[in-house]
Amino acid sequence: MDDLKSLIDSAWLDRALLKNNEVQQAVFAVVEMLDKGQLRVASPVGDGWQVNDWVKKAVILYFPLRQMETLEAGPLEFHDKIPLKHNYKELGIRVVPHAVARYGSYISPGVIMMPSYVNIGAWIGPGTMVDTWATVGSCAQVGAHVHLSGGVGIGGVLEPVQAAPVIIEDNCFLGSRSIVVEGARIGAEAVLGANVVITGSTRIIDVSGNEPVEYKGFVPPRSVVIPGSIEKNFPAGKYNVACALIIGKRKPSTDLKTSLNDALREYNVDF
Repeated sequence: MDDLKSLIDSAWLDRALLKNNEVQQAVFAVVEMLDKGQLRVASPVGDGWQVNDWVKKAVILYFPLRQMETLEAGPLEFHDKIPLKHNYKELGIRVVPHAVARYGSYISPGVIMMPSYVNIGAWIGPGTMVDTWATVGSCAQVGAHVHLSGGVGIGGVLEPVQAAPVIIEDNCFLGSRSIVVEGARIGAEAVLGANVVITGSTRIIDVSGNEPVEYKGFVPPRSVVIPGSIEKNFPAGKYNVACALIIGKRKPSTDLKTSLNDALREYNVDF
């Protein structure tokens, strides 16, 4: 692994090295390991996450090494540099037409992909549902037993290479048309209501106590979150801008399989 990292880092600083066969094979090896789940762009470390920026470098370097080619799937035709994943039956993944996942993404056994899209470098944990028209961007990390509802947008990030990818931890529920981008992290078992938007700069305000508590780029575990707005002063006057409101926590007494929907119903949140 250290040899791979050294070759990738060298080629990142000097792209002329991409002509070297050893460097090319190193890039291909890293992307293959991503595809098989043997390597991740970001890894959980204690209560946080470590970004493996050299792995992201390999993903970026993979593109100039690939040539455009025509790909066919029955009557469908694609023209791209990155091949598609295949052998879903052997991998234990249920894939509904027209779900598409690019080579270099890892999808765990037990995942269900409704018509959706998963980009290179992404990692999806076992038992997760990627519902209709949901998108999982490049290098995004989605945990086990997560439900990405219809139209959910999980943003991708490749550059800058040191930037953290979007992280959705285990047992989260993301309501319809919710969006998580810019390296935001959603803590384990959190619930986002429909149309919640979380960016790296979104004001996430816990209003469940006597005093508001504010976060940015991070939703604490087990939070129940809805869209909100907050007044802001501009040269032209005061206007409301979007924010996210934490209105409560999921209760530990509720069974995990039902608490996602129950938490939303308890707080009258759309999903």
